[in-house]
Amino acid sequence: MATKQIQKQTQQQKAKQRLTPQQVLVGQMIEKPIDQLTEFLNQQMHENPALEESGDNSWETEPTPSVAEMAPAVDEHSYNDDDYLPVYTTGKTMEPSDMMSFYDKLKEQMMELELDERQRFIMEYLIGTLDSDGLLRKSLDAISDEMAIYHNFEATTEEIGEVLRCLQTFDPPGVGASDLRECLLLQVERKKDLRMREVLTKIIGNYFDDLLKNHWEKLQHVLHLTDEEKVAARQEIRKLNPRPGSALGEVMGFNIHQITPDFIVETNDDGRVVFTLNRGHMPALEVSQSYIESLDSMKYLSKREKEAIPTLRRDIDKAKGLIDAIQQRQETLKKTMAAIIRRQERFFIDGDEADLRPMTLKDVASDTGLDISTISRVTNEKYAETHWGIFRLRFFFTDKIDIDGEEVSTRKLKILLQEIIDKEDKSHPLTDMQIEQEMKQKGFPIARRTIVKYREQLGIPKSTLRRQ
Repeated sequence: MATKQIQKQTQQQKAKQRLTPQQVLVGQMIEKPIDQLTEFLNQQMHENPALEESGDNSWETEPTPSVAEMAPAVDEHSYNDDDYLPVYTTGKTMEPSDMMSFYDKLKEQMMELELDERQRFIMEYLIGTLDSDGLLRKSLDAISDEMAIYHNFEATTEEIGEVLRCLQTFDPPGVGASDLRECLLLQVERKKDLRMREVLTKIIGNYFDDLLKNHWEKLQHVLHLTDEEKVAARQEIRKLNPRPGSALGEVMGFNIHQITPDFIVETNDDGRVVFTLNRGHMPALEVSQSYIESLDSMKYLSKREKEAIPTLRRDIDKAKGLIDAIQQRQETLKKTMAAIIRRQERFFIDGDEADLRPMTLKDVASDTGLDISTISRVTNEKYAETHWGIFRLRFFFTDKIDIDGEEVSTRKLKILLQEIIDKEDKSHPLTDMQIEQEMKQKGFPIARRTIVKYREQLGIPKSTLRRQ
């Protein structure tokens, strides 16, 4: 029987929200940490004659009032473990001028390449998206969407991937990898010993789980390694760096990269937790009065001279839009930080990590009335200086688990798990079943599979490998 092919046309209506140029600008301002914002504003003053520095230096000189006055009363979101790493300092904030940062070093290498304008923009965006350890954990699809939405820059994932492969040739080796496995493989690719490169590539590429579990006897067997080759491979793998970004930072004299916190959090004598937005060297801006007067005076000039009026008006409008965007940024940051402190007030008072309550981006979005994507931009690559050290804002977020109807922070459970293992008899380390019983006795009856998951996330091997 002959078959028929039928073509059918249908119409669909799709509602697609378009962001205005001002909304895009506000998003960019919110996303920038204080150092990047300062650099951007200085550049804008240089390019726009209608914009100048104000003599008013009173921005954010007073602590924000009590958090209860700022945030209303009070689904899960997962984060990479690196987001939780606190960055401790001696109390002195390092300024960008002190020394070249990890990101500056990458941009310096970028300048040595022959890139066109599009490739240069993508490269700079990728460098700015890297986590502090040098890894790129955002998908190419997400990066493509971000550039389209917030920068009005359309780029395919293939185009971004091509630039990323170029970035992955930069020093330190492993930079730009999407995960630990790829990070190590990128470093192995630069090994000059062909035989060792082949062995390490097979171990990391094909038997990564066995490597993580330290199953060297199995690796030796399946790869037909001699004892000498096994020992040499282990030594070479130990030389690889899982955090290429932090390694470069240490070589250059500091850990990870220079940090200027956006928030300064303090506790008043009456016990209230307050905070200020750190202005750093950010200039206070205003529209140039002389520029406005120049525009007004042109009303009385000749027709030819009046042709400059649209340009002057455009400069003034851009200056006003930028100032408004900065003010919206400040208000958004204040709302977000107030909500974070309100939920995590105990930690800011006593500095005990176990006191961190379950808190997700969705929680803070609900508290502030802001979109969850806005909260994500606020908390990305921004820091808060506290009495207990300087922390990434993502440090204050933690998932939750329900135990007998009560929400408990997964961070608290991991801390307790670590304490139990630290105190065990190393000659007879606790099994996962015994740890489960210990946790239950301490009031946290969680399943053994959850114990295994948290133990692996903490990088703690099983009991047979902990025996000393």
